Amino acid sequence: MNKGYLLAASLAPLLGATQTLLLAAALGACAVMMIGLHQVVLVPLRNRLKGAAHMLASLLLLAALASCLQLALWAWLLPVALLLGPYPALLCLPCLVADYLLPHEGRWRSLLLNLAGLLAACLLLGACRQWLAEGLGLHLASLAPGALLLLGLLLALYNHLRPGTAHPRRQGKR
Repeated sequence: MNKGYLLAASLAPLLGATQTLLLAAALGACAVMMIGLHQVVLVPLRNRLKGAAHMLASLLLLAALASCLQLALWAWLLPVALLLGPYPALLCLPCLVADYLLPHEGRWRSLLLNLAGLLAACLLLGACRQWLAEGLGLHLASLAPGALLLLGLLLALYNHLRPGTAHPRRQGKR
């Protein structure tokens, strides 16, 4: 499985459960907590386990973390847990992406920057979707396809505001 598929699969919770700012904040907090705990607990195992054993340990840890997260949401935030549905369990995918794609050198700094970006993306997407659905009456914004379109527009705006030079292999040839 290549990196593109992992990144695309990890967008499912972000697109599915950010209809309102409250749900986006809850999902973002759950994602930050789950990814952070996953990385902290894997620190002592990373040097001892390699290959399939590391992946199996990571998956077992993710299953336990997702179950504990789901139970905690049901116990303390039942209305939010009912609105989030199965999406907190899908937070295992961004955890796998973080474990697979983060570099070994400077891992914690990169992890903190990525978690801050994920939380900001959740909050921004949730606020925009709520404003478009309730403020302007665009029902499409509250659905998953509208979230995908809105995320594309926000990424295009981000790329427009922060232009950078293209990699030499990606520059057009004349």
